Amino acid sequence: MENSKLYSGRVNSQWARLMDIMGMDVNYSSCKGMELVTEDGNTYKDFLSGYCVQNLGHNNKYIADALIDEIKSQGPVILQNLIPRYAGELAEKIVTLAGRNISNVCFTNTGSEGVEIAIKFTRLHTKRAGILYSEGAFHGISYGAMSLMKNTSWTKRFGPFLEDTMGVPFLDVEKIEKELKTKKYAAFITELIQSEAGLNIAKEEKLKEVQSLCKKYGTLFIADEVQSGIFRTGKFLATHYFDIEPDMIILAKALGGGMMPVGAVLMKEEINRSVFKSIDQAFVSASTFGENSLSMRAALSTLEYCEKENISERCLELGESLREGVNALVPKYEMLKEVRGIGLMNGIVFQEPHSLKLKALFKSFKLLHEGLFGQMMVRKLFREGKILTQVCGNNYMVIKACPPLISIDADIKYFVNALDQALESFHSGDGFKEGIAIGRKVLNL
Repeated sequence: MENSKLYSGRVNSQWARLMDIMGMDVNYSSCKGMELVTEDGNTYKDFLSGYCVQNLGHNNKYIADALIDEIKSQGPVILQNLIPRYAGELAEKIVTLAGRNISNVCFTNTGSEGVEIAIKFTRLHTKRAGILYSEGAFHGISYGAMSLMKNTSWTKRFGPFLEDTMGVPFLDVEKIEKELKTKKYAAFITELIQSEAGLNIAKEEKLKEVQSLCKKYGTLFIADEVQSGIFRTGKFLATHYFDIEPDMIILAKALGGGMMPVGAVLMKEEINRSVFKSIDQAFVSASTFGENSLSMRAALSTLEYCEKENISERCLELGESLREGVNALVPKYEMLKEVRGIGLMNGIVFQEPHSLKLKALFKSFKLLHEGLFGQMMVRKLFREGKILTQVCGNNYMVIKACPPLISIDADIKYFVNALDQALESFHSGDGFKEGIAIGRKVLNL
């Protein structure tokens, strides 16, 4: 394919190589809802949603029509010396949906940028330098974000990172309190559902303990909801699901409806006031594209559509159906451990087999590469099951099952059936044989 050659030569040769090895280098001619149609007529179901970007499916007509209307209006898209069109309206909508102690919004383009804003604002507000974070997190690939997820595959070779950052095991209350007692931390930041770590789900009581400890020691509590926000858990925010009140919440990805990049950092009023404290400080968090009218209109339309179509209720019902279907397969396959998740944010967890024949094949996979089993499962689901998904970035033994929130029950059943067939292939040994051949090709053995 000409495009693949150009991309490989001018952009990222290793990504092009990976797509070729995985058999995923295809050209899509049409993407609508959760169906991806290729030029050769194959149709795939999207169970990745662009890492929880396409919550409302691909090319959602409601959002597309709003963007077309905005472009036709020929109004200002990016003008720096004005009060941005729609930004105030969108902020009001987000604050209303968030409720509780949230009163202000700072708009960004991406989740990584939102993390950078959170670092800046909390340090300024508290006059402290330290940032405490949960190990296993994924917060982005800018330097501040990478400083909050050190010692992972994402950060190797790129150090040194920001000083005064410290990782603790995910919601280990005792270790968190030990660090907070030093009163050197401006903020504690955590995901409520660690997507890249394998869909690790917080326990509500631990979150509330950590929230209380942050208040006690003067540390701001930040929830990274870049993947879990915008009704992915069946609630507007996962913080609502867990009934907690962070001082700041970071949103992005799905907020733009899968069509425009939009991020938002939600915060308490006193944090906002400490940053924008005088007229000469009006520019301290300026972003060239952050409040452009197309992005703001896309986000407004996204939130309107979610409410109009009752996305919250649908998400909870389909999530239960998905987990029920996958759990029914657990007794059938020794390498299927469990499925965990909330709403339509789920992870299929695999484990090492115990039978001698499969154990030997599995170990041969690990010798070639620790992530080979997960990636070959992804490949088989794609090529034979016509399902698009991916392994978790920090845990190769977990595959994501995060379809668009506009899915229907038939889509969930289709996924469970495809997973059943893929597992059958590996348990018969055929999937391993295919994977070993591909693994050797990758390593030039």
